[in-house]
Amino acid sequence: MPDVVHESVFNLQFPFTRTLGSTLSTFFSALAQGQIIGVRTGGRVIAPPLEYDPDTAADSGTDYVKVGPKGTVSAWTWVPEPTHLHTIKNPFAFAFITLDGADTAMIHLVDAGSESAMKPGMRVEATFKPVDERVGRIDDILAFVPAADPAPSAGAGESWDAPAEPEISTQDSYCDLVYVDNTSASTLLWMESLLAGKLVGQKCPVCSRTFVGPRGMCCVDAIELDETNVVDVPDRGVITNFTVITPVQYPGQLETEPFARCSILLDGTDAVMAQQSILDIPADQVRVGMHVAAVWVPEAERDVSEIGNRGWGSGGDCISGWRHTGQPDEPEENYLERMM
Repeated sequence: MPDVVHESVFNLQFPFTRTLGSTLSTFFSALAQGQIIGVRTGGRVIAPPLEYDPDTAADSGTDYVKVGPKGTVSAWTWVPEPTHLHTIKNPFAFAFITLDGADTAMIHLVDAGSESAMKPGMRVEATFKPVDERVGRIDDILAFVPAADPAPSAGAGESWDAPAEPEISTQDSYCDLVYVDNTSASTLLWMESLLAGKLVGQKCPVCSRTFVGPRGMCCVDAIELDETNVVDVPDRGVITNFTVITPVQYPGQLETEPFARCSILLDGTDAVMAQQSILDIPADQVRVGMHVAAVWVPEAERDVSEIGNRGWGSGGDCISGWRHTGQPDEPEENYLERMM
């Protein structure tokens, strides 16, 4: 195969709501009011507060104190090219900042204007979002900026009385993670075969098992497999197991009715293709032993951009699903010996 590095990008995105617990509810409720707090425990002030003392694992209690809004940078790293996930778009630093009145450092953004302005020991102060835009999240603090006056923060270290019922008890968040892999040689083989409208596997020269799609290894004999071990396999097989999913409605969910995801053992192979869609059959009529055949997307519409190293046997946007062939069901003893 050509010696070309190909990247596979996997983007994991989902919204979620977390319950905060009493300590973080208190912290974020105070933050929405423009006040940063810590908790006094074990003879020191931890900020942001933790529910437990990290040295003793004892309950930190509720002896809350005011900290900041100024602090001192102890260490930092520069971010020259912010991504869409960062709250400010110009270059900035992530820094450890020990707030006035605290004994531990917190991590936050420092908008210093340039990398040359950053240095350990520099004094910074928090800048907050406008009151009507605060929701009780850590990004209610837009960033820290070089302090106009390096003098200690007024009121830092004073006690802070927590309300009996914090205003904020949950937090809406959004996960957006991007994984970038160098696509393996076996995955590239699989991509090429799908675009060509055929399925391939790799046959182990020791145990003679055939794995679909190519995995680059035999997990039984622990040997490497390469393009010399590639074999063509049919696009027909048997459903060996399946799961019926009742869709939960969340942002991005396209399914509205229960659907099945199946593992299919292709004829003459030993490892199933998992998470396959079945066409034209209600989920409650899918069963093991059914003979199915791949339904290919038209050649001009095939796309492998969503295929990566993380899903052996994924058909990407090349196989639209699998359709029952009408043949009698396969006896279970003929497909009991299989691998995932």
